[in-house]
Amino acid sequence: MNYEEWLETVPEIITTDVLWKTQVYRLALFLSDLGWLDATRLMQDRRTRGLSDQLYRAVCSISANIAEGYSRGSGRDRARFYEYALGSARESRDWYFKSRHVLGNSVMEHRLSLLAQIIRLLLTIIPRQRQRIFKEEQAAYHVDLDSYQGELSGLLSDVPLPPP
Repeated sequence: MNYEEWLETVPEIITTDVLWKTQVYRLALFLSDLGWLDATRLMQDRRTRGLSDQLYRAVCSISANIAEGYSRGSGRDRARFYEYALGSARESRDWYFKSRHVLGNSVMEHRLSLLAQIIRLLLTIIPRQRQRIFKEEQAAYHVDLDSYQGELSGLLSDVPLPPP
């Protein structure tokens, strides 16, 4: 499954909502579906059952917090939920690294790269909502827009799945 194939499976009731226009929400929702497959694979190994639950909760929390924040009336409220999403994205990154022994390096690297894209977008959105500078080192997430689009395109078309 790649991003384009996945888009065709998303119900119209979701895609016609104004929230759907935000790229970070679409990417996070896509990641949550990938997380379902990844968690299912992790559940098959007794050693990673607990990790599976933690990973899936963290991954699903990203899009859920973006959706809840988007619906808030003030920028400060929205920023708070986007910060929760940021925390869940970083937590997910940690769980994916720990799951590499079962999911494999290509799945882990893909998910970490997709999470990096989500983190970059959230780090752009949060200060706009707060209307102040977000205290984050810019160098770690600085991205050339042309290479960003190329990298993102690759992440959305070449999606590895966990082994059966």
